Amino acid sequence: MRKTFLVVALVAAVLTVEGPMVRAQEQQNPASRFQVSSTDLAITYTTEQSKVIPSGATFWLQGASVNGAITFFHGFGVAMNLTGDYASRIAPGVSLGKIAYMAGPRYTYTLHMGSKRETRLFAEGLAGAVRGFDSVFPVPSGVADRASAFSMQVGGGLDVAISKHFALRAIEADWVYTLLPNNSTNTQNHLRLAVGLTYHMGKH
Repeated sequence: MRKTFLVVALVAAVLTVEGPMVRAQEQQNPASRFQVSSTDLAITYTTEQSKVIPSGATFWLQGASVNGAITFFHGFGVAMNLTGDYASRIAPGVSLGKIAYMAGPRYTYTLHMGSKRETRLFAEGLAGAVRGFDSVFPVPSGVADRASAFSMQVGGGLDVAISKHFALRAIEADWVYTLLPNNSTNTQNHLRLAVGLTYHMGKH
């Protein structure tokens, strides 16, 4: 009788403790899905193709960018990009400088190539603003040497790991769309290329 009582008491105690633990674990699991799994910071050299309006002559802006990303869940996260580039003498007495800041969603896919080093492919869509300067921008009152407008960037790239935390941004290719005034359609469609170095922490 005593043994039976002890068994019943032990089972009741286990059930009493197990119930709250299971509920606590169920409450913690959804939250853990949205914890940061990795972060990336890339410094790149960039070049961006553009055209002179109205002649249509092609030129390439040269500059650099800082690109950061935070991955939360199964490769999905957010990215931020700051780019500054410049081209001199795009026309007689005319140059062009640009600074663009954009942010938006990113998806990263990680490839394991038979070692601990990772190759990461990413695609992103960013939106924000661009500031043009040291150029000629038509405005209602005449012309200005600077202007601000909407900017959008869609593309992706490839990071090849060279150590535990560092990777080579072997290539990044983007379509860049801006709405700077140009005395024509007031739109620009550019091809942007970048290469550089990425610092990576965490895993996907």
